Amino acid sequence: MGKTIPRCLQQLDFRKSFVGLATGAGAIYLLYKAIRAGIKCQPPLCSNSPICIARECPVPGERALPQEAPAPKASSGGTPKGLAIERERHGRNSGEIRRLLNSLECKQDEYAKSMILHSITRCVYLLEAEASACTIDDISLIGEMLDDKDNSVKIQALNALKAFSGIRKFRFKIQEHSIKVLELISTDWDTELHVAGLRLLNNLPLPDYVHPQLRRVMPALMEIMQSDCNLAQVQAVRLLSYLAQKNDLLYDILNCQVHPTFLNLLQTSQPGNLLFEVLVFAERLSEGRKATHYRAVKWHYNEQSLHEALFGDESRLADRLLSLVIHPEEEVQIQACKVIVSLQCPQDLGCRPSACRPSHSYFKNGE
Repeated sequence: MGKTIPRCLQQLDFRKSFVGLATGAGAIYLLYKAIRAGIKCQPPLCSNSPICIARECPVPGERALPQEAPAPKASSGGTPKGLAIERERHGRNSGEIRRLLNSLECKQDEYAKSMILHSITRCVYLLEAEASACTIDDISLIGEMLDDKDNSVKIQALNALKAFSGIRKFRFKIQEHSIKVLELISTDWDTELHVAGLRLLNNLPLPDYVHPQLRRVMPALMEIMQSDCNLAQVQAVRLLSYLAQKNDLLYDILNCQVHPTFLNLLQTSQPGNLLFEVLVFAERLSEGRKATHYRAVKWHYNEQSLHEALFGDESRLADRLLSLVIHPEEEVQIQACKVIVSLQCPQDLGCRPSACRPSHSYFKNGE
């Protein structure tokens, strides 16, 4: 054979190394092709399905590009044809909201309606110009979803109305749904529904014709305020704080029945955001009951009323307030001091800090 054994072994090792190297290179090339194909792959556009505004989508009126087509390029004017947000930034209408609203008009199952409404909400917040171009009929269409039998659809409809309520021209139309929203809050004990409905109401100026319905749902609002869901509690007490400034609703709020443990809402262990809102509520109630027109009438409260829990002879509100003066959160400390000042002001002098003297109804001499 003419070759020594060591030389043959050396050649054999070289061939094995070459084959291994070639195999490794082939595997890397196949992996590269797979990744490249995945990046180029684009899902087809379907106008009847919920649309994510962050994906590549064609300009209105164009069909989706085939998978092997190149990515969208800038137009002759330099305007991008890609993301809906980018197109609006350059003054072009992506048509996302209109397509979603058209899809909502078609017959859809509950899940599809919920997802479409969720997408509409996101689009309203991100595509301001397109949202402003919507019509009152579009708001009515979303409002009709509040009558759906599925709670998830109702919740997403409430969120969509909340988004549109940030646009001034739609507020009056959305106000028309206030009574329906109050009805949902008071008759369906669903925490997510409560949060969505209350957020919407807190973003609207409630007209006077809603006040009779507000009186009817006051017990439900108090129950939500005393529930164990922080988000719902905060939204409920914000609404009640707003209503406490309405002269014709103040007595209804103060005479509303509460749990014997109501003042637990002012324990230092409660979340700071809830403590702050409850303290604001207490201050507004204190200020309202000292107003001249309110003191002109001799009101009678039931024994388990909010008035007795906060301002009655047996109330422990003073103890709660004094413990909150040293709360770790500064805004809670400041608001607790405001309530103390409000309670100590004599009724005949109003709430001028320079004229305040201790009121023995709430703070004992030793305190």
